[in-house]
Amino acid sequence: MRPDTRFGARAVLAGLALAIVTVPFALLLFLVEDKWRPLLRVDDGARDELHALAVEHDGFVTALRVLSFIGSMPTGIVVFGGLALWLLWKRLPRLAAFVVVTMIGSSLINALVKLLVHRARPVLDDPVAHAAGQSFPSGHAQGAVVAAAVVLLVFLPTLRGRWRAAAIAAAVLYPLAMGFARVGLGVHYVSDVLAGYALGAAWVAATAAAFVAWRRERGRPEVTPTRGLEPEALSRGRRSSTSARS
Repeated sequence: MRPDTRFGARAVLAGLALAIVTVPFALLLFLVEDKWRPLLRVDDGARDELHALAVEHDGFVTALRVLSFIGSMPTGIVVFGGLALWLLWKRLPRLAAFVVVTMIGSSLINALVKLLVHRARPVLDDPVAHAAGQSFPSGHAQGAVVAAAVVLLVFLPTLRGRWRAAAIAAAVLYPLAMGFARVGLGVHYVSDVLAGYALGAAWVAATAAAFVAWRRERGRPEVTPTRGLEPEALSRGRRSSTSARS
């Protein structure tokens, strides 16, 4: 295939993949707007059961609040702002741009969707936590998916064996724990959390695809998500370590 034909075929496949990732979010949005009874029962049941547990256990609430703070916007600004600066120091400006655009873009998209959907947060008689703004989709859940994916895609080239398996497991467990915390604190419904997961995954898929296309335009070798977004960083780091030891 000619380069332009090959690029067109890849663009179509990337578009189809992105559409498939976006389908769960669109379905959840439709069911929430339609007030589908089975989904409402899940939302209300999880809200009431976890709230009953929270009001009886202060330690449980404290743990959920700590987890929510870890996933908050101020924490994200410090952590990922620092990561972007570190990548610039390592002379990896494309990865730094990927981190900044993906994290900021996710926050803006979440705010826009919340404004458009305008779903009220759960109402409880004896709330253990309060949150401002709208409910759908969960910003913490979406942010956790995006944050975990960004860290994984940046550092995968440096991970091998058990470390890679542990990183992948952490990238899965962290968003799950964050979603549980938001429902447990009574500030989100289960459907809000699931929508956050879906929207976050779709956004990361879009930015990662754009990053790969950017690399291709700059004449960089082809990469896949399983190798990370900038595998040259690993070989560069190994050469630096070897030189230092010598």
